[in-house]
Amino acid sequence: MRSLLFCLGLGALLGFLPATASAADSKETPFFNGKNTDGWEGLGEYWSVKDGALVGNTKDGLKFNTFLCSKKQYTDFELRFKVRLKGGIGNSGVQIRSEIANPKTFAVKGPQCDMGQQYWGSLYGELFGGMMQASKADMVKKFVKTDDFNDYHIRCVGKKVTIKINGETMVDGTFEKLPPYGIIAFQLHAGPPMEVTFKDIQFKDLSKK
Repeated sequence: MRSLLFCLGLGALLGFLPATASAADSKETPFFNGKNTDGWEGLGEYWSVKDGALVGNTKDGLKFNTFLCSKKQYTDFELRFKVRLKGGIGNSGVQIRSEIANPKTFAVKGPQCDMGQQYWGSLYGELFGGMMQASKADMVKKFVKTDDFNDYHIRCVGKKVTIKINGETMVDGTFEKLPPYGIIAFQLHAGPPMEVTFKDIQFKDLSKK
């Protein structure tokens, strides 16, 4: 109990709150409540919450990319989580400052912090012009754990995006085409069956002063 109180106190000191904090604790609707997908929208048959983690599973595979999308839009923020592609199979990502392009399939348009194969840690334009900045292949090979959880850190301020995996900087640059605001969304990629798990999600809204 003492260690838990210490961790919560340290998190508050650093400005981070667990994404599973209650509305009463954070004085607003949490980014992700760790219980269900309230505050989010997508194709519900592919998304679930298990043991406080967000799990996406395509079961029989998919013919299109689909996303679980925040109902709220964001500008400047930091987002931290642990992510695993089960068996190292498939591709996922987190959209930032994006928009829903097709509400039937929950296709999304905008910048994506990528996960999977050689694309781990890259910034990719989903329906937004393709690769914005690729991470270095040797960095991906050296620092990414193929079939285990990886610490993933996204910081978006103004036109600058920083992506870190397991503490290593994969992308750190200024992107003039970056939209000023938009939704955040978790991806399930088209293709064979895959499962992605996002856990220990922490969010900090940097637009608030």
